[in-house]
Order: sequence, then structure tokens, then C-alpha cells
Amino acid sequence: MAFPGTYNFNYYRGDTNEFVLRPKNSDGSAFSLEDFGLTGSYTIADKRGPLRTIVKNASAVINNVDNIITCTILPELGRDLSAGSYVYDVEISNPDDSDIKFTLITGTITVTDDITGAA
Repeated sequence: MAFPGTYNFNYYRGDTNEFVLRPKNSDGSAFSLEDFGLTGSYTIADKRGPLRTIVKNASAVINNVDNIITCTILPELGRDLSAGSYVYDVEISNPDDSDIKFTLITGTITVTDDITGAA
């Protein structure tokens, strides 16, 4: 498998941000999410590593029929993020076998307090 991928994005504090993952096997076929329940882990933290502080847990909803994961930061969660840079990971695990866990995507979220228009 070609995990994890990287996706860095900018986020306007208090807005809705959503992206969809379609995990693939190394041969390009769809990775089956059949054994991974209905929710994944979408964790936003201050930094990477064992000393990280988890700032928020966002939503990662698994559709195991269509093999997609919808990752969402809702406005009520986003308003609690301060301007600056955070890291995130989206992971899935098998609820019946804790040894089966995959980090699908990682990245950086740059949070902006205000949008400045063209001068």
C-alpha cells in the first residue's frame, strides 16, 4: 500500500473544511474498508512525535460500501483553533484486531484568523 500520503492545506478559522480519501492498493485498485467500522481517527496536534498535544479530534467517517473516508472540520471545532500551524493524521483501525491499523494521510494545517482581500 502507498500509505501515508501527504496533504497540506490552509484553513480559515471557523469555516467548514472537508476532503474525501479514496485509499488505493499499490496496484491502483480500491483499498477495501470493509473491516474498518464506520469511523476513523482524524487527529489535529501541535506537533509530531510522542510528546505531541492533541488539540482536536475532527470527524473521519468511513463509507465501507464506496471505500471512501470523509474528513471534516466543522465550524464549532474550527473556532477553537488558534491561528498558526498544526499537524494532523487520519488513521483507520480494525475494531476486531487492534494490530491492524493504517495511517492513510498526514499533513499540515495552516490556520488563518482573517481573510484579507486584494488591495
